[in-house]
Amino acid sequence: MTTKMRSEIAEQPAALRATLDSLLPRIGEVRAVGERTRQLLFIARGTSDNAAVYGRYLVEAHAGRLSALAAPSIATTYRRKLDLDGVLAVAISQSGRTEEIVETLAWAKDCGAATVGVTNGGPDSPLAQAADVALCTEAGEEKAVPATKTYTTQLAALAVLALGLGADVDQDDLRRVPDAVEKLLDEPGDLDAVVEGLQDKPGVVVSGRGLAFSTALETALKLKEACYLHAMGLSYADLLHGPIAVVDADTPALLVAAENSPTLPGTVALAERVVAAGAAAYTIGGGEGLARAGTAALNGPDLPEWVAPMGLIVPGQLLTEALARRLGIDPDSPRGLNKVTQTD
Repeated sequence: MTTKMRSEIAEQPAALRATLDSLLPRIGEVRAVGERTRQLLFIARGTSDNAAVYGRYLVEAHAGRLSALAAPSIATTYRRKLDLDGVLAVAISQSGRTEEIVETLAWAKDCGAATVGVTNGGPDSPLAQAADVALCTEAGEEKAVPATKTYTTQLAALAVLALGLGADVDQDDLRRVPDAVEKLLDEPGDLDAVVEGLQDKPGVVVSGRGLAFSTALETALKLKEACYLHAMGLSYADLLHGPIAVVDADTPALLVAAENSPTLPGTVALAERVVAAGAAAYTIGGGEGLARAGTAALNGPDLPEWVAPMGLIVPGQLLTEALARRLGIDPDSPRGLNKVTQTD
């Protein structure tokens, strides 16, 4: 059986190529809208909020601009006006139709911010219409409820945003991403072993740090919504401040890192600690060093850290889809979920 989710995971290389072809020529537009700003405010919910975490780390680490994640309820519930002069507000929504996100972007503009919208909903979507600059991804229609290709193309759009803001990275790295994702689809690593290790477990702790933190959050979300696991996404720094107490024989860890990341040594040390405590430590990425420290390994992409999250999420997506089927769950239509979620 081929699920819609599995088909859409496989469409990511083409979706990424189309998105980069569309958005890379627009770096100058981003540069122009960002010139009068000093810091960024990311506005999102759900999977898009995990993309925003990537955007925040990327912009702070490589473009030198202070960034924050918005609390949309300040705009939509408390209706408090803030001074956002000098702020670039970046709203992210797959559909471009989530009313709370569109309303919060309009609020940010009214408060003095310059605005960018990132959406797969096209230029006629409410979010694109509300933004000064709309970065529309080219993922095509996504039918499965769990977001896959819309998420990775959002990351690509945020990478273009960072380039427009002067990030100290090599633009050519972005062009390597689709091929790296294609390779991961063909060679995901020891997927069967990780599925088997999680199939009878009630929960899992998913952890990464820095740019990989977004991948940990997104992988945990996928395991929650499509496999009904009690999956916690945590920075490994926060994990060590107490929650590591829940990691045991019944609650394994899934640890993620880019191979060339400054956070890799800490991730390897965490894997060794988890295994020494008698729990399983499954790994994504991090090269041979992290694979050796863990129980079973999923491959990561051969990419620099700043673009690695576009590849690191792919093994987590494949794991989620395969585990859901092993558990007898239809990953295309998880219970209680719709493709577009509206919140007040």
